[in-house]
Formats: sequence, structure tokens, C-alpha cells
Amino acid sequence: MDKKAIDRRWLPLNALRAFEGVAKHGSFTAAANALLISQSALSRHVIALERLTGVALFERRPHALTLTKAGQHLLPAVVKSFDRLEYALDDIRNEGTPLQRTLRVQMPPSFAVQLAVPILRDFRRASSDVDIDLVSPYGVGPPLGDVDVAVVYSRPTVTDLVTDLLWPVRLSILCDAGLAAAHRGKDLAAFIAANEIVHVRLADLPRHHLWTQLARQVGIDPVKMERGLVVDTAVLAAQYALSGQGIALLDTRLFAEELRAGQLVKPFEATLDDGYGYYLITHPEGLADTAIALFRSWLIERFGSAAGGAPAQPAVQLAVSNE
Repeated sequence: MDKKAIDRRWLPLNALRAFEGVAKHGSFTAAANALLISQSALSRHVIALERLTGVALFERRPHALTLTKAGQHLLPAVVKSFDRLEYALDDIRNEGTPLQRTLRVQMPPSFAVQLAVPILRDFRRASSDVDIDLVSPYGVGPPLGDVDVAVVYSRPTVTDLVTDLLWPVRLSILCDAGLAAAHRGKDLAAFIAANEIVHVRLADLPRHHLWTQLARQVGIDPVKMERGLVVDTAVLAAQYALSGQGIALLDTRLFAEELRAGQLVKPFEATLDDGYGYYLITHPEGLADTAIALFRSWLIERFGSAAGGAPAQPAVQLAVSNE
């Protein structure tokens, strides 16, 4: 049976505000106190919204209140919509007065550590009226629901998010210059056998996945790649390699400064393209937001040459790693 679309004239704004408050505070009591209404009135608003949608938005358990899948889908849209209304009203009230806009930006830990400072410094110089709230969560999954723009380390598959490739990752063996010098003259197989391997953990993949892929590509026994240290991020792998204690498969673009300074070296030309890349993710409705569009365009322009000028792609499902 076809379901009718909700008429905009009857959008339940008070109920949506009540839903946002309960989701934010995780409690009907706390939300009612924050919104300065009675708990019974708040409950009626949420129940009315659930009746309108035809699904439960919260799982109500003793001493626990969590969003259902439907609630998780609705919350980011509600938060962003109210945020944009707030920004627009502030713009009108403060017409002629410069108004700071804050963008919530998500970046993977290694990307943030290596590149966030120059990126955000240069963007703030170019757009001083936009502030940045940076988050760098560990773990896997799609961008957080409350971020405006996200950089993710991912393989591409289809979703409804707007996706721009910043650059495709090319992994090379990197190590400390002294370690490379100590093993000068050895071939690739002997060099790997003589040193401790540092693995970067990837979501839902064996701990030795990347090194095994490289071994198969260059004709080395992949079983010999299962030894070594496992870390959560590329930055940790690089720090261990910089100590002179191991060799790591790392993205040369991400560690370009360390390579230029000679802190890390690339002793062999062998590279691995495992299908991952750094992608800029934006919700489609965010493209109408001037600040989001400005940051997106600026970041694409900054890394456009690395991505070969690749155009925006319509969708990417996030098979994201800790990176």
C-alpha cells in the first residue's frame, strides 16, 4: 500500500523538538527540564510523532532509553534542520554584523594528526568567519550523525552520501633511515625477513591483510607476513618505524613531510593499492549550506591534484577502518 507524504503544513515542530531533546539527554525527565515543559507533555509529543511515523523511535527499557534504527535515521535530519533554522534566524537578527559559523568536521585519527593543523590553519585564514569543531573518533562505521563534513578512510561502494575522492592510497614500505642503511644491499624478501613487521589494523580484515597482499603481489610467501606488531592507526605504525624498530606499510602522501625530512625512507619501489582512499563525505542537503559548500570546495581544491582531478562521485558506502 502506498503511503502518503507528510504535508509540510502539518510538520510537528514541537514534537520534533521534543524528540531531539529526549535523544540528546537520553531521558524524558532531563529533556523535560531542559525544554522547560512537563514530562507528561513531552511524552505526548514523542508518542504523537511515533504515531505519525508509524514506528517506535525509542526503545524503552527499565533504566535505559535508546534510539531505534528509525530514531537513529531521523535524529541527524532533525538536528541539522534546527541548526540551519537557528543560523538563518541569527543571520537575519544580526544583519550587517559578522556572524561566526561553526562546522563540525570529522577526520580519521592519522589524517587529523598528520594534516589537520595545516588544513585548518590555512582554511581559517581564507575563511575567518567559519570556526571548526574537529572530532577524530576511533572505530569503524559511517560518519557520525552530528557532523557536517567527514573525511574517511574507505573503500568505495554505493550509498546516498555525496562523495569526493581526495586521493587514492598507495602503500609503500617505510622505515627509519638508519635501519635501511643497516640492511643496504638486501633484496626485498631478505629485507622483510630481517625486520619486525608493523601491521595497521583494518576493520573486519585479518591483522596481516595488507602485508599478505603485498607478499602475493611481489611473489613472497604470505605466511611469513603473519608475524609482528599490530597497531590501530597509521600514525602509531609510523612512530614505531621512526624508533628504528620495525617496517610499516604506509601511505607516502600521508607521511610526505617525514619522507622529505629524511626521518622515514622508502627503501623499495614496491607499492600496494588495496582499493582504499581518503574520501570527503557530505550529506546531500548540506551542499545548500554556504559554509559546508565552502569547506568542501576548498578541501577538494587543495587535494585535487592528488586525486587526479577526480569529480565528485554520487555515493560511497563506508567500509571504514581505524586507519
